[in-house]
Amino acid sequence: MPDFSFEKEFDFEVAGVDEAGRGPWAGPVVAGAVVLKNGNLAEDLQADLDDSKKLTAAKREKLYSRLLEEQAAGRIAIGIGEASCREIDEINILQATFLAMRRAVEKLPTCPRMALIDGNQTPKPFPCACKTIVKGDARSFSIAAASVVAKVYRDRLMKELAQKYTGYGFEKNAGYGTAMHLKGLKEKGITPEHRLSYKPIREFLKKNEN
Repeated sequence: MPDFSFEKEFDFEVAGVDEAGRGPWAGPVVAGAVVLKNGNLAEDLQADLDDSKKLTAAKREKLYSRLLEEQAAGRIAIGIGEASCREIDEINILQATFLAMRRAVEKLPTCPRMALIDGNQTPKPFPCACKTIVKGDARSFSIAAASVVAKVYRDRLMKELAQKYTGYGFEKNAGYGTAMHLKGLKEKGITPEHRLSYKPIREFLKKNEN
């Protein structure tokens, strides 16, 4: 379970940063940045926050709403950044993830002096100093909050895209390579939201060229 151990290493406020959507075949990659002001977090959030992958969709939605409430009350700050499918194709998914993280931090009201980043790779360039934390979304409250923000925001975005591009199951698979998604590709072809640099999409295009 996450705690404040990493945040307490610093005598100033830090931002937790995490991403969602590196693996899907379609849609943007999204990053969240969350600052827990004064190192505080409501008790219900402390009890329920965790790595977003461990939580149900309903639990994530509830936590997301609570985080927005805390932001409205001035107790936390949230920044959300995206990198589009075309940016992913142009600079690769790792660099696009770093770009989304930079954009998320830049959306915060003030730039933090330090970002706690989930994983083991440091984005460069970045607007502030960074500390990488492996499995940080399960170890740091700030990163766990960022993981929920990124995941819920992206899932909602993919549900909107599902209305625009029907038949791919984006509302359920969030762009991941499910049977429904593959069926949609076979019946309707690719959309402008597909990542052309991803192997399954490249292979699909190659197969359908012949």
